[in-house]
Amino acid sequence: MPASELKPPRWFNTLLWGNTVALSWMWGLGLFFSVQFTTQFGLFGLLSFAIPNCLGLVFFGLITHHLARRQAGGSESLGKFFTGWSRPFRLIFFLYQLLAITLTIFALIRYGWMPLGLSPEVLYLPLILLVILAAGILFGEEFNIRRIKWSHGAIFLVVAAAVGILLSAPAHISPDLSAVKVEKLPTDDWNFWGYMVPIFIGFLLGPWLDLQQWQRAIQMHRERVSVAAAYLAGALQFFLLLLFHGTLALWALGAGAGRFLHGGLGGHVYGHDSVMRLLAEKAAEHPWIFGAYCVFLCACALTTLDSGYIALRWFLQSNVRTSVNAIFALVPTSLVTSPIPLFLFCGAVALAGAALGLELEYFMIFYATFFVGYSALAVARCYVNTPANRIPQVKMFCLGSLAVVIFAFGYLLGYPVFMIIGSLLPLGYVFWTLAKPTAGEDFVSDADQLGAAADEMSPLAAPTLPAAPDPVRAVLEAPATLTETAKSLVEAVQHPLGGHFEGKWFVHSFVATYADTNSVGNVYFGMYAMWVGKTRELFFNRVMPKFNLKNTSFYILTRSFEHKFVRETREFETVSVRIRIGGYNRKFVTLEHEIFDTQNQLLGKGQQSLLFVSSADYKMIDVPPEVHTAFIPYV
Repeated sequence: MPASELKPPRWFNTLLWGNTVALSWMWGLGLFFSVQFTTQFGLFGLLSFAIPNCLGLVFFGLITHHLARRQAGGSESLGKFFTGWSRPFRLIFFLYQLLAITLTIFALIRYGWMPLGLSPEVLYLPLILLVILAAGILFGEEFNIRRIKWSHGAIFLVVAAAVGILLSAPAHISPDLSAVKVEKLPTDDWNFWGYMVPIFIGFLLGPWLDLQQWQRAIQMHRERVSVAAAYLAGALQFFLLLLFHGTLALWALGAGAGRFLHGGLGGHVYGHDSVMRLLAEKAAEHPWIFGAYCVFLCACALTTLDSGYIALRWFLQSNVRTSVNAIFALVPTSLVTSPIPLFLFCGAVALAGAALGLELEYFMIFYATFFVGYSALAVARCYVNTPANRIPQVKMFCLGSLAVVIFAFGYLLGYPVFMIIGSLLPLGYVFWTLAKPTAGEDFVSDADQLGAAADEMSPLAAPTLPAAPDPVRAVLEAPATLTETAKSLVEAVQHPLGGHFEGKWFVHSFVATYADTNSVGNVYFGMYAMWVGKTRELFFNRVMPKFNLKNTSFYILTRSFEHKFVRETREFETVSVRIRIGGYNRKFVTLEHEIFDTQNQLLGKGQQSLLFVSSADYKMIDVPPEVHTAFIPYV
């Protein structure tokens, strides 16, 4: 039976997903910075690093679990929420994922391979890079998001075996009594808090921009697995892995790894690779221990790279399906949606950084500053509705870049207060952006502001047309002057004759008459398609009020039409036809429709596909920009 068809018990499925959460989050940053922070601040530093990291996973799991339960849509509710919610953050998701992959490759080369001292490096470094990339791509191609829990389950067994061997290291490798004792830095001064504040903020908000975690949460909900429970299990396992690696670093310092510490810019002392250097030195005497550590590092990095490959492919494919950019018509879809070119780019950047002797902290700065504002705004937008599906991109980018510079100056010059300011600045700006009196203006584009006065009937404003004097409402508010029969007639015509919006649905209500029926007395089957067509035209008129056949540069044609008949209706029944945008890509728009009777019983449902041609030569064209703008608010 294929692995994708296996249906393990729910509790076991939860543990499998928790395991893949933990392993995918054990990337280059958590894997090697746990050694560095433990080397600097001891066990207290390790716990100070690990706890916020785990709380970030728990926080993400609890909130996404609540979002999945809050939304309508069953097993697809979280996926539908992510589609709309993530739209203004697409570029940031992309950059976050690229940097995470680059950082993981860089850390494995810089702290896992280069300490071995193999030369010439100009030959060995590109070769090891190709091995890393090939492994990540191979596993990413072999295991999709539905099967990744099984591959990571098998990898966990390998990791557990490696951890078991490494736990025996103190019994085989004696402490080096002649080694210089490494003094721990104090944890009650500004220097410590200069690290802790960025760590707490960065890791608490970190998972929110990670495509890997969102893809996992969505798949968990599809499989009816509790997202909260899986992330709680994953956070606990991740904490134990960090605790193991940090305590291994503490033991290594006692065994003589302190002599491998080296200085860098700003007078900082680095020891990310101290454990690897110590075990490599002892490899001839204890090859199993050295091999187990290599396996541990490679397995943790692999579970991040294959997850990143799968998440990037998912992200690229979903964006190509919904994009109307002309570039996708020129470049083959298989190339645009393949993460391989991006992996090669990340590998080249990582290799250059390792060759130049950069340190992990230089990459980490962005997670403690630049991405903080976007992460905080992303969390806020889960519960705070904004007037439009946009964010103040230019302002956010400028504040993020300023925060990076401030933090960098503080780190390199030894001013921890600047590091704290650099992390708090984007967070404070998000609170100010959401709370200030003119907050709504930050979430609309300049084009909307300029066009509002000249075009009061713009597509974005169409659902909330200015209210005209309503004689029906006036009549209803004076019931004493009406008979009950007159009141019922008035209530039947409350909706506008041209249709109205109910959320994303455009609704047109009317009464079926004798002309709609056949000789038997029920509504003729062809009338349902006619009703949908009429509702579609009213919808077009509502969202594109300035469309004019005399001067239009395009025509809208029907590519296909499907309708499923559920039940019949008869004359003098009030019928409501509902229509909405079901989806779109570069060439086609899909409309979904539903038809209900007076008792709100479903009469039928279906969908239709629209295409667009030039009015000059009838050649097929991409979705016109004005159609794209008009339809987007109703997707």
